[in-house]
Amino acid sequence: MSKQLKAEFYTSSRLRGFEPKIVVSALPDFLESSLNSSEYAILPGFCDVHVHFREPGFFYKESIETGSKAAAHGGYTAVCTMPNLNPVPDNAGHLEEQIRIIERDSVIHIYPYGAITVGEKGEELSHMAEMSEKVIAFSDDGKGIQTESLMRSAMNTAKKLGKIIAAHCEDNSLIKGGCIHDGNYAKTHNHRGICSESEWKPIERDLRLAKETGCAYHVCHISCRESVELIRRAKADGVNVTCETAPHYLVLDESDLKEDGRFKMNPPLRTKQDRLALIEGIKDGTIDMIATDHAPHSEEEKSKGLDESAFGISGIETAFPVLYTHLVKKGIISMERLIELLVSAPRERFGIPLKVDFSVWNLSKEITVNSEEFLSKGKSNPFEGSLLYGECLMTVCDGKIVYRK
Repeated sequence: MSKQLKAEFYTSSRLRGFEPKIVVSALPDFLESSLNSSEYAILPGFCDVHVHFREPGFFYKESIETGSKAAAHGGYTAVCTMPNLNPVPDNAGHLEEQIRIIERDSVIHIYPYGAITVGEKGEELSHMAEMSEKVIAFSDDGKGIQTESLMRSAMNTAKKLGKIIAAHCEDNSLIKGGCIHDGNYAKTHNHRGICSESEWKPIERDLRLAKETGCAYHVCHISCRESVELIRRAKADGVNVTCETAPHYLVLDESDLKEDGRFKMNPPLRTKQDRLALIEGIKDGTIDMIATDHAPHSEEEKSKGLDESAFGISGIETAFPVLYTHLVKKGIISMERLIELLVSAPRERFGIPLKVDFSVWNLSKEITVNSEEFLSKGKSNPFEGSLLYGECLMTVCDGKIVYRK
């Protein structure tokens, strides 16, 4: 190896083959001063199994190009895109339209989901078999599968195809037009609330079905303590289940809410007790990974307050600094555990390889979150104005520089 690597090199015991010599040999002309400075940290390429890049169909919110560049800015080299698009990837032809755009415009690895149902309408199964070889998994994210019989059929089909069902768990009969958690803030500010049961009840049903069918089951964006406990018990019972939560659920709760659309997401920010249960879940391994649920919208769509703004925030560019600042620097989890949550666990579960993918950070650099500097089209972020640690200087994917400050 011709160059020394003085930068701090982070990995985890679960991540095999990611070594300093790979980083150095991958880019013989890579900024030698950076590699030889202890000021910098080198991290393996993050993997986000839950993003919305909005193309085809909603180019004004985000595109494959802008979404992938935003991901690279955040240190991500692999993402899985959800299927609430137009057209919905519910058959091979619709999926191919999305794949063509990915191959043309993306600067990182993108793995699309296929829809579980036709048009994500929850009425009949999509053409799962004809899409199977080209999708990472199946999901109707943004909508919950409302009937037990349809979810059982989806799980049986996915089991035969060797694919994961990634479920957005939401019981529509319990939503009642809510916009935030059904808690103290909703009551004192006269907002309609979304109860925790709307999330954990479908999870309870699906865990029973996953045990019955043997399907590989993944729960999206869990937000409440009941969900953590249900999944903890299911794992102990041998159910083939994994789950994710998002940075905002680990750091914020309903006490942080403001009358601003950047605090509106689905599921909503819940109570302090829920947040602490999620932290315990990532500490004891119940929660397998952290995904951003990056869901950009236009400025107009997010400017209508809590009641009327669209659900969703743009979080892929702030995820690592938020987690590093609030979890690692405060001693709640180790850097190794954070790398497991962002790199090795999602890649293991979804079969996503780590190639010559890494990012270079200045972890001692304090930054102020300024959404105008985002590469994403979406600028709505609940951490706007926050002071965080960690500035991404460079991201490399497949040995190519895809982001450079």
